[in-house]
Amino acid sequence: MNATRETHVATLDGLRMSYTLRGEGPLLVLLHGFTGAGADWAHVFDLDALGREYRLLIPDLRGHGRSDNPSEGFTMRQCAEDVLALLDVLEVQTCRAIGMSLGGNTLLHAATRAPERIERMVLVSSTPYYPAQARRIMATFTEESRSEAEWADMRSKHVGGDAQIRALWRHGRGFADSVDDMNFTPPLLGTVRARTLLVQGDQDPLYPVELSLEMYRGIPESRLWVVPGGGHCPIFGAQREPFAHAAQAFIAGGNA
Repeated sequence: MNATRETHVATLDGLRMSYTLRGEGPLLVLLHGFTGAGADWAHVFDLDALGREYRLLIPDLRGHGRSDNPSEGFTMRQCAEDVLALLDVLEVQTCRAIGMSLGGNTLLHAATRAPERIERMVLVSSTPYYPAQARRIMATFTEESRSEAEWADMRSKHVGGDAQIRALWRHGRGFADSVDDMNFTPPLLGTVRARTLLVQGDQDPLYPVELSLEMYRGIPESRLWVVPGGGHCPIFGAQREPFAHAAQAFIAGGNA
């Protein structure tokens, strides 16, 4: 039997955030990557099976999918504030969470802003700050450089149409010059209370493995899994099954 799936919209200080709830058990939050949407998690986990173990909270982060973005700007810090506000609306005090890229960076902010609220988390292709190689790539995030296939994929996810998609690419390009949003020093990482699994591909073009080592050394209760040959977000395709197994074991209380 499929786990019951409910789609909702919460209004958070003017932001209309779309989110899905499904399953039963302790709350597990799944946060997608930049230019993605909550539905992407169906390509990583068997959500029906996972929903038999957890109550899954899967939002579309601000400006993505079915969620709007009343602000002209976009930061990971604001995304974290949105997620914490959503937990308040749902009257949830603590949770476990998995985030990829944007979602992982969002969790870093949440886990340092409200350390007591995140019990365990898995961060996939996250970073303490943007290195030069990532900034060079981010500077190329222009609408004109996108292929027809990329436009088609984006249009399938974002209900606001081309204006919403163009705003996302504009925000992504702005990351190249951002210095204060992702700026996690070792002392700040040391405030994280959540047991943390860091997952990083050793061929990630954005974030070198050395940055994951910095987080591993800075976050007190952390584990690091470097995926050989893995690129950015090495959790799809052939890497899906080993990731799903390791992530679920860690979130349930194992050490991975």
